[in-house]
Amino acid sequence: MSIPTTGAALRAGALEVVVLGGHLLLYPTGVRQEKIAPDPPSARPPALLLHGFTDNRSVFVLLRRALGAGGRRHVEAYNYSPFTRDLRVTARHLARRVEELCARTGQDRVDLVGHSLGGLVGRYYVQRLGGDARVRTLVTLGTPHAGTAVAPFMDAHPLVRQMRPDSEVLAELALPAPGCATRCVAFWSEFDALMAPVGAARIEHPDLLAENVQVTGIGHLALPAHPTVIAAVRRALDGPCAAVAEGPGAASVA
Repeated sequence: MSIPTTGAALRAGALEVVVLGGHLLLYPTGVRQEKIAPDPPSARPPALLLHGFTDNRSVFVLLRRALGAGGRRHVEAYNYSPFTRDLRVTARHLARRVEELCARTGQDRVDLVGHSLGGLVGRYYVQRLGGDARVRTLVTLGTPHAGTAVAPFMDAHPLVRQMRPDSEVLAELALPAPGCATRCVAFWSEFDALMAPVGAARIEHPDLLAENVQVTGIGHLALPAHPTVIAAVRRALDGPCAAVAEGPGAASVA
C-alpha cells in the first residue's frame, strides 16, 4: 500500500518539514542525559519516554510538558546511546532504568511511550525480558511492529536490519507471549512515510492486550509533537483509549 498523493497527504508532508526544522533546532538540547529533578508524589505511574533511531529526548519537548502538566505524573526521557547496534541490548539497559525509576519514585509500575524504534525497544523489554511485571501501559508512535521495507540503502546499519519484516528481533516478538500483562496502544498513520507498508505500525499479536489508533493528516516526525496525538496519548495513559475529536489530524480507534 502506497501513501496517497492527496491534499491531506501534501499537508502532512508540509507539516513534516516544519516539524523537522523545529526538531533540528532543538536537537542539541537533548544530546545529554537529562538532570533528574524530584517531583511531588503522584498516584499515577511515572512515564518514561523512548526516542527513535538517531534521535534524542528533544523530540519529546511538547509531549513531556503535556504529560506532566499540573504535576499529574512524573515524566522522564531516556537517551540511549547513538552507537547502539542491537535494540535487545538497549532493552536490557531499559530494564535497569525502569527498576531505578521505580525505586526512586516508590512506584511498582511505569508507563512507557516510544517513538519509532523506541517503541520496539519498549515492546521487546515487555515481551521478552519480563517487563510486563513493571510496565502498566506501553504507547508506541509510528513503531514498525511488523517491520518496514523503507530505505533499503540503510541496511548496512544493524538497527535498521532489525526493523526489517524478516528480522530475528521481529521473529522473537511474533512468538507466543501468554499472560503478558501490559496494555499496548499503537498509534499509526497512513501518511507515515517511514512505514512500508503503512499498516506496519499496528500491533497484531494474539497474546497482547493491544489497541491500534489510526491518526490522519500526520506524518512520522509529527507524531510525538502534534497536539491531537499528544492529547490522545495522555488519555491512553489515564485510562482506556478513546476516539479523538474530529478535525484536522483527527484520530480514531481502528
